Amino acid sequence: MSELASELQLAAKVVELVRELAGRAAEAEVNVRHRALALTRFANSAIHQNVAEATTGVRLRLHLDGRTATGSTTLTSVAGLRSLVERTLAAARVTPPDPAWAGLTPPAALHISAGHPGSGEHSGLAFGFDEATARATPAERAERVRAFVDAAGGLETAGYCRTEYLSAAFANTAGQAVDGRTAEAAMDGIARNDGADGVARLAASRLADLDGAALGARAAAKARAAVTPIELPPGEYEVVLEPTAVADLLQNFSVFGFNGKSYTQKQSFAELGKEQFDPSVTIVDDPLGSRGEPAPGLPFDDEGTPARSLVLVREGVTRAVTHDRTSAAEAGVESTGHAAATSRSWGAFPGHLRLEAGPAPVTGLPDAPAAVVESARPFVARMRRGLLVTDLWYTRVLDPKTLAVTGLTRNGVWLVEDGEITRPVGNLRFTQSYPQALGPGRVLGIGAESVLLPDSWGDSRYASPALHLASWNFTGNASG
Repeated sequence: MSELASELQLAAKVVELVRELAGRAAEAEVNVRHRALALTRFANSAIHQNVAEATTGVRLRLHLDGRTATGSTTLTSVAGLRSLVERTLAAARVTPPDPAWAGLTPPAALHISAGHPGSGEHSGLAFGFDEATARATPAERAERVRAFVDAAGGLETAGYCRTEYLSAAFANTAGQAVDGRTAEAAMDGIARNDGADGVARLAASRLADLDGAALGARAAAKARAAVTPIELPPGEYEVVLEPTAVADLLQNFSVFGFNGKSYTQKQSFAELGKEQFDPSVTIVDDPLGSRGEPAPGLPFDDEGTPARSLVLVREGVTRAVTHDRTSAAEAGVESTGHAAATSRSWGAFPGHLRLEAGPAPVTGLPDAPAAVVESARPFVARMRRGLLVTDLWYTRVLDPKTLAVTGLTRNGVWLVEDGEITRPVGNLRFTQSYPQALGPGRVLGIGAESVLLPDSWGDSRYASPALHLASWNFTGNASG
């Protein structure tokens, strides 16, 4: 790093430099993040790339004389930090006034739950933080890849195994100073069989919890079961969505639905206090792992506000949306601890959504094929006629107010008749309001197990069970 040994020391030094160069009138907040990402990629059933990077970034937001400016650097020497403060200060002096500035987070201890044994009043170590994952080697990731490839039984495979370590600190001129760290592992792979693809993916706080052989076997079973698909006419179909598909629902709920800025600007479907979902639906944002589950998130946000578990939907009733300090001030409420580098522009949204799992399945049901994930099997067994969907992709929001989304299925769709999978189906286009699909009376079942799935586009994680829904609007085949 530099002569400053820790992220918290770096943040404190920047605060000191702000006071030296800008005086006591300046308000400043500093985020320091050291991120180490390692990725082992494979294609044609062989590893073709192993890359790793480790960077330390410092981001300063400074408010002076009613004006706000931001700056960042990866130069963590004292000279580099001084330059950051000087540049940001100069920018603040020529920036337009910022009437929406909501001030700094005051000193506050982190919310240390049963799942977050903190190392001190202002420190937080993610529950189950695994040093072995943070320091995983290429050989350890390659072991998972080899197991995935071998379990596919000769089918062509491709995908990745990654590990990530994040150590972060925050400090501001109001006296808030906190730090924490997290580690994560993820695997995502496909198997291909005569043009048909099967997928399996999983995220975990420990690399040891990723079973490459189990994932490879699942992907291969799906690929083998998806050969020679039929085409079905468009229409409303009863569906079972596997956890990999449900993750897309949670992602869109997060970014477009429970986003505090979208809500205050009346661009969100969310209506607080209204029963917008089936009574079986409870959705929680849980960065701390309140149940003692591994927590993939930091215990504070980019404004230093302590993170906490937040119930967004309870038994079908929308209870909350997420805020940073800016949208909270506009809405007349407190920040929920969801500030990010882009939240003033794009809004604050939850990054650790969990759709609460349902009751244990009824026993005595016939076994489903290996291509069906365990939590979806009871729903397949009781479906009279409908579709089993593995994955949704290329989804785009048509109307944020209703959260009408269009997209495609991917990596396996099957026709289910009288509780049995009868034929694979070609990929389908759909246009569907996600809240409507989970509306009162439309959720026929929620899987008994939530699966932690990675987000390909950022730091979000989604704990997704299978879903059995009364209908889903398919508008045509992927071919036309």
